[in-house]
Amino acid sequence: MTHVFHRNPSQQLNFAVRGEGIRLFDQNDKGYIDASGGAAVSCLGHGHPAVIAAIKKQVDEVAYAHSSFFTTHAAEDLADFLTSRAPGDINHVYFVSGGSEAVEASLKLARQYFVEIGQPSRRHFIARRQSYHGNTLGALAIGGNAWRREPFLPLLVPAHHVSPCYAYRDQRPDESEEQYASRLAQELDNKIVELGPENVAAFVAETVVGATAGALPPVRTYLQRVREVCDRHGVLLILDEVMSGMGRTGRLFACAEDGVVPDIIAIAKGLGAGYQPIGAMLASDRIYNAIVAGSGFFQHGHTYMGHATACAAAFAVQRVIENENLLDNVLARGEQLRTQLREALGDHPNMGDVRGRGMFVGIEFVQDKASKTPLDPARKVHVALKKQAMENGLLMYPMGGTVDGVYGDHVLLAPPFICTPADVSEIVSRFSDTVAQVLPA
Repeated sequence: MTHVFHRNPSQQLNFAVRGEGIRLFDQNDKGYIDASGGAAVSCLGHGHPAVIAAIKKQVDEVAYAHSSFFTTHAAEDLADFLTSRAPGDINHVYFVSGGSEAVEASLKLARQYFVEIGQPSRRHFIARRQSYHGNTLGALAIGGNAWRREPFLPLLVPAHHVSPCYAYRDQRPDESEEQYASRLAQELDNKIVELGPENVAAFVAETVVGATAGALPPVRTYLQRVREVCDRHGVLLILDEVMSGMGRTGRLFACAEDGVVPDIIAIAKGLGAGYQPIGAMLASDRIYNAIVAGSGFFQHGHTYMGHATACAAAFAVQRVIENENLLDNVLARGEQLRTQLREALGDHPNMGDVRGRGMFVGIEFVQDKASKTPLDPARKVHVALKKQAMENGLLMYPMGGTVDGVYGDHVLLAPPFICTPADVSEIVSRFSDTVAQVLPA
């Protein structure tokens, strides 16, 4: 009997009682390799002494001070760190408690920006199908995760969606990556024109699509073409890097690989590595200055924004990543992970695609490799894979509805940045065993 309202009350959960490095241990002292970092969160693994020490130090000094009365050195130091490494003129950070809050703040800031500069008709947001931007109502409204949205549709503000950048399924055989990118950019342009450019506030996209479609990276030039479309119509570009940012792809900001500077970036997960709940919205000088020169007040806020202990933990996490050159390891181990997965499962009849960037890897399963026909959703293969993997001492992040919200199964792997070559090989071995047990060839 539990009095905790768990997300799935019918599921009997073990207790996580201890974490060491890339492993978690339950009440029976069974160890699990955390090959997904929870939900791409625990990028430093568990029990890192430098982060724990920073949290204890901050709690000894001041654990919390409301942001309407004080700032803290922890918040200022973390903001300085992030903006000095952010692309372009992204120079202002608004700290919140997680990814959904970061996206929600991004939407509200985009709307207020246009009110402040005298363009109040700009109210529409465009996002992509098969995206996920959070579970608060605004974030859920713009997201393209069909099954998460469906029960709450009467509560959601209208939003508009265009095609995802899903090369495995949607790039035509006669198209280059650049031609595919241009086609998608034209679709966005058409949607903006349809709604009226004077009515569109922002285009919102995950730099690398996360849980809903399984680590879908954009093709070359896609985000650059999107940026051009937004600029042509005066539309803001909001990039959601809640899951893909903070080093997960091998770069602190994932969009750096694409050579694109957005107007607003949302981050979370790897920012604090799970040691404290924290997220952030980063905004450009142009947007920040419009607020300061206008009303002088961002009409938004949360009790725990800029939380001192959370900021201290995140700053410690980011210093460890940088001082230990862990992003180099992310690139190397990510390449190893994808290569070994293809070697181990390349001949499996149900293995459709291995994709991603850095240590952000998706594996899509199909009924038939040639036609890419999805597996029967009634089989709930993603559910069976998760259960079997846990029996094998492996934690991974599976999802169904990969293709359209109903059809498709994939697994997301997002191991800690501290993984060794041997760790990656062990993850591949346990994952391959799991696939063989659930989907015998």
